[in-house]
Amino acid sequence: MKSIFEGIQVLDLTRIIAGPLCTQTLADMGATVYKIEKPGEGDDTRRMGPFLPDAEHGGDSNDSALYMAYNRGKHSITLDIATPEGAALVRRLAAQCDVVVENYKVGGLRKYGLDHESLSAGRQDLIYCSVTGFGQTGPMASRPAYDFILQGMAGMMSTCGQPDGTPGGEPMRTAIPVVDVVTGLYAAIAILGALFHRERSGQGQYIDASMLDAAVALNGHLALGFLMNGVNPTRVGNTNPIAAPSEVVACLDGHLIVAAGNNGQFQSICKVLGHPEWAADARFDSNAKRVAARSDLLAQLAPVLATWRQQDLLQALQQAGVPCGPINNMAQVFAEPQAQHRELALTLPHGRGSDVPSVRSPLRFSKTPVEHRSPPLLGAHTRDILCDKLQLDEAAFQRLREQGVV
Repeated sequence: MKSIFEGIQVLDLTRIIAGPLCTQTLADMGATVYKIEKPGEGDDTRRMGPFLPDAEHGGDSNDSALYMAYNRGKHSITLDIATPEGAALVRRLAAQCDVVVENYKVGGLRKYGLDHESLSAGRQDLIYCSVTGFGQTGPMASRPAYDFILQGMAGMMSTCGQPDGTPGGEPMRTAIPVVDVVTGLYAAIAILGALFHRERSGQGQYIDASMLDAAVALNGHLALGFLMNGVNPTRVGNTNPIAAPSEVVACLDGHLIVAAGNNGQFQSICKVLGHPEWAADARFDSNAKRVAARSDLLAQLAPVLATWRQQDLLQALQQAGVPCGPINNMAQVFAEPQAQHRELALTLPHGRGSDVPSVRSPLRFSKTPVEHRSPPLLGAHTRDILCDKLQLDEAAFQRLREQGVV
């Protein structure tokens, strides 16, 4: 096998992030993914910058960082599914696919004959995955959903940010659309499981992937702790509530993460800072005591830490065996020797005639390595798929083009 999903065909009726990340994950593993985009517009993320320049027409193209981050390796087909002709062509394509992934509102594809019930009729082996905000059932099933709102609704924002009563103490979202991302990954995992089940049984199945479900699951031990004792977790900022000193500390020229979880590591910090006597202080001679006296401990550490340059302190603590690390900006991330060794930044040939940047997939297989392929230009594969795969003749294709269907 050249790739794990060589020969697997996926119909991609998704937009924005969660659904596209799911299908990109399948494409990275070798699946052929047919992404249906609206003629002239494409995925909404094609209009959310920054953009690649349009060398032919000047200004910005519709190839944005947001689009290219979640649509690598796909075939872009521009078809208007709101027209009878467009919907019929997509149904013909779906009939040749193993997997369908969509993220329309609940029931939104039924009028086009592209819902699970319609496409699975006579297809016992079809795997159909619906990605929605709140799932297919329940009082909120019909509502649209957005990552930011789900970060708040699912509880995670209540646990992120500085504590109440401190400067900047309010709930905080993540800059990364983490709900979209985790939903897309869970959806991909579910499809992998369904493909394995089909391999054994010959049966397809329906997957109901919900952003709310994924976001609540992401709370992990915080959610389980509440279910066990009824106590809401509180925001603690950058402090580890069960270890000290384990937080972000200020240096002369920046910040550093220090995560000392035991007495030996604390003793090493004290030696590096030139104050071994702190380790013998009765207030700080166990982790439990250090957690209880965190304010007093930081009052001792902060003035000394502030005299160190970040890189000097980082090197000294690492040599002493103290867990620590920098807070990198993106430039520093890709300058890290380990990131460069792992080739996390890469370039891919693009349809605009130049290489474009990409971020390496974290999936690493010894026998079937991921094949990184460029994100598609809008509609780049429309003619090939319709004429070659669906056997549409040139005259019929031109009529559809004149009518705006493709």
